[in-house]
Amino acid sequence: MRSASVPRLEAVKSVTPLALLRKVRDVMNTAARPQTRLDKLVRVIAWGLQSQVCSIYLARGGDIFELAASEGLHKEAVHATKLESGEGLVGEVAAMAQPLNLADAQSHEKFAFRPETGEEQFSSFVGVPILYSHKVIGVLVVQSTDAKIYSDEQIEILQTVAMVLAEMAVSNQLVDLNEITGKKDELLLSQYYTGAKLSAGLAKAVAVLHRPRIDIDKLVADDPDAEELRLSRAIVELQASVDALLERSAVANNDTKREIMETYRMFTQDKGWLDNMNEAIRSGLTAEAAVKKVQEQMHARMAKQSSLYIKERIQDLDDLSLRLLYHLAGKTSTAAQTELPEQFILIARSLGPAELLEYDHEKLKGVIVEEGSASSHIAIIARMMDIPMVGGVQEVSSLVQSGDMAIVDGDHGEVYIRPPEDVEQAIDEHIEHRRARDARYAASRDLPAVTRDGHTISLNLNIGLYLDANQLDRPDVDGVGLYRTELPYLASSDIPDVEEQKKIYGEVLRHAKGKRVIFRSFDIGGDKQVPYVKIGAEENPAMGWRATRIGLDRPVILRRQFRGLIRAAAGQELHVMFPFIAEVSEFDATKALFDRELERAKVEGQVLPKSVKVGSMLEIPSLLYQLPALLKRVDFVSIGSNDLLQFLFACDRGSARMSSRYDRLSPVVMNIVSEIVERCTEAEVDVGFCGDMANKPIEAMALLGCGVRCISVPPPAVGPVKAMIRSLNVKELSEYMEYLRSLSDHSIRNQLEQFARDHGVDIE
Repeated sequence: MRSASVPRLEAVKSVTPLALLRKVRDVMNTAARPQTRLDKLVRVIAWGLQSQVCSIYLARGGDIFELAASEGLHKEAVHATKLESGEGLVGEVAAMAQPLNLADAQSHEKFAFRPETGEEQFSSFVGVPILYSHKVIGVLVVQSTDAKIYSDEQIEILQTVAMVLAEMAVSNQLVDLNEITGKKDELLLSQYYTGAKLSAGLAKAVAVLHRPRIDIDKLVADDPDAEELRLSRAIVELQASVDALLERSAVANNDTKREIMETYRMFTQDKGWLDNMNEAIRSGLTAEAAVKKVQEQMHARMAKQSSLYIKERIQDLDDLSLRLLYHLAGKTSTAAQTELPEQFILIARSLGPAELLEYDHEKLKGVIVEEGSASSHIAIIARMMDIPMVGGVQEVSSLVQSGDMAIVDGDHGEVYIRPPEDVEQAIDEHIEHRRARDARYAASRDLPAVTRDGHTISLNLNIGLYLDANQLDRPDVDGVGLYRTELPYLASSDIPDVEEQKKIYGEVLRHAKGKRVIFRSFDIGGDKQVPYVKIGAEENPAMGWRATRIGLDRPVILRRQFRGLIRAAAGQELHVMFPFIAEVSEFDATKALFDRELERAKVEGQVLPKSVKVGSMLEIPSLLYQLPALLKRVDFVSIGSNDLLQFLFACDRGSARMSSRYDRLSPVVMNIVSEIVERCTEAEVDVGFCGDMANKPIEAMALLGCGVRCISVPPPAVGPVKAMIRSLNVKELSEYMEYLRSLSDHSIRNQLEQFARDHGVDIE
């Protein structure tokens, strides 16, 4: 409420904003008690702003603001005067989270006279909110006997001091954030969550945030000019990064994404935002502190607006402010490039396959994400790496600090953060039990995968990362049923050349020592994006331009890979499988590319593979209706349940909400598997199963009951699946499955579990 007729109170010429802020900093850095420092602060601020009164009100429980220190008001009012939010001028500042600047305070409708303060002699009043993490934790007030309006410069100084004061108030526990919010401090308490079971296993280790928080250690600038230059450079970097995002095809070709990023760009170029940060620096703050100060003020102001659009822009502001802080700090945006503990559990909002692969798998013991489903590729990779993973844990990344103890139980979808001592002890016992169980599995590795009634089951591995020779040396493993050729290249910036691929595939064959290895050609696209293929925006990427579709449209990728495979398999058996085939003509076209490379190798006089077998994945329902034609062309087929079930149920496998809606163990799935096995048996074509459905003993048992005799699983699943096989009478199960397949139930899981209990089948 300013009046043009009221003269403005100018700042003391001899005290610059930076000088005042440095005096405030010096007071804060003294070893005195917090109350003593508050008392000194109000004297320094009153002197610097040439005012008779400076007071600090701090928040207490129940939206109460208590006079915590004052220079100029009666001393007996300190800790005695209290105002509710919205009560009096102090309460109005707190409620609105905005400065209030008055020449005649007592004439304002919100003025509440408190006789114990002795403030009736003062006319002018200016109050600014003390903000911390978007909460008003106090109010900073100056008053004067002169009926004058304080200048914008003085208000800016007060806001800057208020920000520094907020850090002191919280760090010295002058305010209790839990008392203010009415909540317990979730960053101190033990937390328990349930989520989606993405990858089995149990781990306990310290937490590491995938995207580390930025802590601002230095608030007051030594050289404001240098800080302005740092901010300017960081802004340029931020604007360039946003422009780069806009130019990416995934954004440029999608109106919604482009609109979001255009809003981001508008923020980065907003003159008010930039001017406010530079003004905060000129008042004495570092660039980082200036960004935080302006973010807090704008967040508080925007949060008071009724407009939904304005409120939605708060997240944009917070995200851009965080990005700007990363640029200022010169830090990478993920923890993968930092020094990591010897053992850690990764905490993230979301993760892409390439991001997970950046971490040292020897140190990474578990993953907890806010998003994700069991069929997402990030979960598949976690299972291949034998890393426990739980998804769908909402807001976990905001409730964990790096260094907190964490427990991830992928078997039951449970997560503990800062667990109590008794839980830690129980988990330690479980981990020891798992070690003993794994030792038992290891001791039985020489025993064959044969059922109790004499049926031999071919056990194979799904691999693609960190191939360990011991995994294929096991006598109970027949070979590799699925080698995911794309996984080593997800983080590569260029298409792998022929020699690179030949080397990797050759190493796999060398480790296999004559055992069969089925190489699946590149399955890129969908949630496995690679920088050397510009896919563009797709509304449903899982059903879009990916895998063999990309290979047929960009044949250089497939031909280069086929060339590497043929050279790597010189003099050996070569098995190649094409993914994501929707119709027989696609298989024919892909096979023609392979045959061309085989002919090229022959013409060049290269040593050819001893034999070549070519197969197809069965993962798109349309191909099931073309099985007779397909089976005449292939040497083998492999059922890929991950995509097959996604398309069968029209259920996005990347959706945490939908991940458990449909059960793999349903009569419809069992009937499809049984029919495929029957058709392949009639055509004398080998059929295997390489989907994630085979990883769990209970689900692998169901597949055996449908006639499957060749399954492929990640290395950690070999022990438990083989234990199931050796304890199963498959003839009894097959007879029971005929009845279960006739049902129309949502799931037959309970019936199968009961069968296992009744017949002594090990499905642990």
